[in-house]
Amino acid sequence: MQDEVNDKTLNLCIQAGRITANTLKAAMRKYLNDMEKRKNLKIQKKNVSKNEEIKVKARDKAEKKLEAKKPRGKQTMKQLMNQGVQLTNIPITDDNIKSFERIARKYGIDYSLKKDVSTDPPRFMVFFKAKDVDVMTAAFKEYAGVSMKQKVKKPSVKKKLAKTMQRKVKHRQRVKQKNKDRGQVR
Repeated sequence: MQDEVNDKTLNLCIQAGRITANTLKAAMRKYLNDMEKRKNLKIQKKNVSKNEEIKVKARDKAEKKLEAKKPRGKQTMKQLMNQGVQLTNIPITDDNIKSFERIARKYGIDYSLKKDVSTDPPRFMVFFKAKDVDVMTAAFKEYAGVSMKQKVKKPSVKKKLAKTMQRKVKHRQRVKQKNKDRGQVR
């Protein structure tokens, strides 16, 4: 195996009427010059590709800097539209927008809230990127679940306070009677 690697053969085909030492020598020079040209071309291509790589890396760094400057999460409509993506919207009638913002941050959604005051209970429109539709539906499902749990499980603090006040009033209304019994009754 080692001998095969060390021994290299060269096939050189020459078409000539009579092969002399000078024709063989000229053919070998032509072959060696051709090999040098190929080698120089490869080096030039490598240099060009290295320069291109440097340019591509610089371009990527610039894009990353721009991407880092892009706002995330809650944004203005102008910022959202400047990202060059298609927008969709969903109306929300719930007044508790802060809990939605927390869930949207959790899912990493870029969105914008607009308040529609033309309706009697003000309605909110949530604008977000169209490519985030699946993520947005998951966020809305969680948001709906969280808001329902808050309404069902936890009574308000005012109600708890009212109950404790009623208990205290009932406790005060009880009349305390003291019975003094000393000894046995005959």
